[in-house]
Order: sequence, then C-alpha cells, then structure tokens
Amino acid sequence: MTTRATRSPRRRTVVALAVILSILAAFIVRLVDIQVVNADEHVNESLNYLSGGKTIAGQRGTIVDADGTVLAESVTVYDAQLSPQVIRLTEENEKNPPKLPWAEASTRIAEIAGLDADTLRADVAAALAENPDSQYLFLKKGLTTEQYIELKDLGVTSYLSMQPREERVYPNGAVAANLVGYLNGAGDAQTGVEQMAQKCLAPTDGEISYRSGEGGVVIPGSERTVPAVDGGTVQLTINSDLNWYLQQMIAEEAQIQGAQGGTVTVVEVKTGKIRAAAEWPTYDPNDLDATDPNTWTSKLFSYPFEPGSTFKAITAAAVMENAGVTPTSPTVSASSRENFPNGAVINDAFSHPTYNYTLAGALIDSSNVALSKFGTMVSPDVRYDYLQRFGVGTPTIGFPAEASGDLHPTSDWDNQSLYTTTFGQYFTVTAPQVAGAYQAIANGGEKIDLSLIESCTDADGTVHESPAPEHEQIIQQSTASDLMRMLENVAVQGGNAERIEVPGYRITSKTGTAQIPDGNGGYKSGVYYTSMVGVAPVDDPQYVVMVTLDQPTRVTSSAATATAFQKAMTQVLKTYRVQPSTVPMDDLLPKFN
Repeated sequence: MTTRATRSPRRRTVVALAVILSILAAFIVRLVDIQVVNADEHVNESLNYLSGGKTIAGQRGTIVDADGTVLAESVTVYDAQLSPQVIRLTEENEKNPPKLPWAEASTRIAEIAGLDADTLRADVAAALAENPDSQYLFLKKGLTTEQYIELKDLGVTSYLSMQPREERVYPNGAVAANLVGYLNGAGDAQTGVEQMAQKCLAPTDGEISYRSGEGGVVIPGSERTVPAVDGGTVQLTINSDLNWYLQQMIAEEAQIQGAQGGTVTVVEVKTGKIRAAAEWPTYDPNDLDATDPNTWTSKLFSYPFEPGSTFKAITAAAVMENAGVTPTSPTVSASSRENFPNGAVINDAFSHPTYNYTLAGALIDSSNVALSKFGTMVSPDVRYDYLQRFGVGTPTIGFPAEASGDLHPTSDWDNQSLYTTTFGQYFTVTAPQVAGAYQAIANGGEKIDLSLIESCTDADGTVHESPAPEHEQIIQQSTASDLMRMLENVAVQGGNAERIEVPGYRITSKTGTAQIPDGNGGYKSGVYYTSMVGVAPVDDPQYVVMVTLDQPTRVTSSAATATAFQKAMTQVLKTYRVQPSTVPMDDLLPKFN
C-alpha cells in the first residue's frame, strides 16, 4: 500500500520530468523552425550582420633606375576645403572668440598653401554674400604632408578640412618619361613601365570587416582585419643621369638640324641591358596637359622605319658565311647607277666611276649597287634567314605598343626589292632592334635578348630577378670579328671620320639614310629618317650607341647624326669609365682591288 509520504516525492519527480520534457520539446520546435521552416528568412537576417567593413588601400610601388634613383612613386597628398559658414560663426562668437582670428588665419593659410591672402578672403566673403550658410569653398588640391601638418597646427580644423589621397609623382620629371609611362586620372597605367610592370607595381588592397547589429553597433569580437600589401619596387637597367644628358643633347642636336625628333639608344654589349633610351620630343608626366599627347608614348619602341645602310652589315654576314666572301675578296664591279638584268634600277647616294669594290669598300663607301651584287651571291631565303636571326620582325622587350617591324616573305620580293633588301629597304625595324643587331656583332656573334627591367622587389623585401635573357650564337665568331674590322674601317675611312672621332678609343660606325614612305606606295621627296650606330671600344666592345633623327632639314643625309653620335658615345664611355683602347688598329682594309 502506497502511503501519502511515498506518493508526494514521486509526483514531484514526474512533474519535474514533464516540465523538462516540455522545455526540450519547445527547444526542438524552435530549432526546426529556425533551421528548416524559416531557414531562408533567418539566413537573410544573418547576412545583415556581415555587411559592415571598409577597404584598406595599398600604395602603388616605385620605379627606380639601376642605381636606385626614384623615377616614379606614390605619395599621400591632401585636398583642402573651407566652410565659410563655420568661419562666420566662429568670428561672430563673442563669448568664445577664436584664438586665431580669420584675418590672421587667412594670411597664414594662404602662405602655407601658396595662395594670395587677399584673394582668399575675397572668395570667402563672396561665398557668404551669396549664401550665409555656405559650407563648401575649395581651397587647394595636392597639398604635401608638410603643408598638411603646418595647416593642422594652426588649430582651425573646425572650418578647414583636408582629405588624403594617393598621387603618382615623378621626381625627375621628363627624365626617361617615355620609358616610365604615366597613370590616368583614375590611377590606371597607360603606357611604359607603369603598364609593362603592372603586376609588380600594383598593390593588393586590404579590408576591415565586422558584424553589426541593429543601429550599426559592432558586435564585439567580430572584427577581422586583412592588411593591405603595397606594390613592389621595379628596378630598371637604365642610368637616369646618362639618360638625362642624352635627352638634353638629342633635343639640342635635333633642333639644330631642323628635325622633327630624335632618339639615342645605349645597349651594354655583354649583357644586352638597355642603359639609356633617350627621346625628343618628350613630356613631363607630372604635367601631361603641357605637352602634345603625341609625345606621351615611346616613339623609340613604337616607330618602325627602313634601316637603310645600317643593315648592310647583316647582308655582309650572310655572304661571308654562305658565299665564301671575305672583306677583301672577291670584288664586284659597281658604278653609281646600274640597270640590273631583271629590270631593277639601283643608285648610289653619290656619283662615282666604276669601281671594283671589295666587301669592305662597299661598306665604307656605302655603295647600294655593290651591296646589291654581293647580296645576290646568296639566295633570298638565306638573306631572309639572316634578317630574322638579327631580330627583324621580333619585338625586343615586349614594351607596350612596341612595333615588331615588317619582314615580307621572299615570295613578295619583286624585281626591285630583290636588291633593295640588301641595303636595308623593303623591311622595317625599330631603333632598339638595330642596337640589338649590333650587340650581336660586337659580342662575337652571340645575340643576347635586350632587357629593361632588372628586378621586382616585393614590399616585404623579397627580390624577384627578371628571367635570364636568351643567348644565341647567330653568326660565327670569325664572321663577327671580320664585321667589326670592316665597321671600324667605315669609322676611319668613311666620310664622317673626323666628326665622329672619340680621342683615345677605337670605334665602329655605320650610317643609315632611310627613305620615308608617303603612304601611297612611294617615298617622300627630299626627307629622310637618318641614323648612325656604332660600338666602342673595338678592342674590348662594351657599348652600342644608336642615334636617329627624324627628317632633318639642315643636313638631310645621315651625316646629320654625326655630331650627336660623337657626343653620345663620348658621354657613355665617360659615364662608365671605360678604359681607352690599348690595342692598335689593324692595317686599313682596301676599298678596291
């Protein structure tokens, strides 16, 4: 028999268990409601708590020259504005007058910002006259950090606000500007190394994210920060001091010669590194609006031209290696104008009687007729192959908008171009391609791909060297040696010998006087794209210098480039402290036999 005393605890246990089961049932129902019945609704609600955050902007990387001189960098600048209304209220507050009255503050603000104080006060007065509650008056854009600190120290931030932003600056202005490139107003790279090395220079933005409840209150412990990573430092192969000198020099020489433009390219023989790439006209990327937009790119890389006589050396290489020709034998009979059996007519640049030219003599006198006869000792396909070997038709460094040059297949060569291709016509090149061809000649026949970018250094200091350039032996060492000897004879026996002499150094030279297409299948009359390329010192080749002038009018032949070439070569040898030649020149080669 169950007594009252034993029933009471049992009843309480049953009641308690029932309550617990009821609570558990309620939890289960609620969980089903949250996770199954109204899952979508609750997910959408939860997303509202993840929407908070802001971007942390990274800073674009820096471009420096071979010695670390900064050519492009990003800095923080400030755009300032005033609130005329707050200025008025501050001045009218008799109970708490400003420590720095507007009359004095405006003078100090103008001094720091580089403005006229009277004009500033007049602008504020005019804004208030138009609208006493005016809250905005532009002050100045692009204030430096130093100016920002000075203005902040005035203690007038109640009505003077300054918003920071990143700005791209080019400390050396126009120096190597055509190489470096620029950014547009949106901060996008437009050309040059800015575009070419975008992957290294571009920053990775960071982010601050958090969860927030109603009213935007941040939920404690929900903040997460991903730091920004600044862009890397791109180091170029160029020497900015040398580039500056060459820019000034080619600008002066081009204007003296009445030319539309000029370039100087310097390549290191043993590495293929571009040590200077100077152009005129150029621009200052800090002030684009001050120059013609046509100057905002690199004509040096983007303008293809017929190289003319500078590529007679490549024809010489082809016939020496494939037709048994040497610098002195055999000879060809050549007058200053000849009609060839297929109907082609070839002229030399000067009138002369019939000579029995050696190959060396044909290069020294730059005889088109003689080169036509030497060149056709080998097949067109052989000559085409040598033009390709020396870089015609292939871009040099992948510079933005770089021209590859045109090299027509031999099936397109007609009766005239069969011969003109022997002396640099009916195909086009850029100045760096010419410099690259002569790098191979000077380097014992080994062609090394040109390079402009040395390395990329990440923000954390990790250095990524540029891939090693390709090396290829494109002609025999003996052929290259013979070419160097003949080209030295061009420098010594040619018509520009006195004008290009560099005392103490043995040098080579070869000129080019390219006709300019008129767009109608012919050539412009009386104007030329002139060039001169050379190597020094001959006994230990170190540098190739290539100079061009676009349509000089004072002297229209390639002699127009002589002075610029001599100045450029002299400065290059001086800059790199190249020792003068110690081995004397071999005997002069005969022009005729």
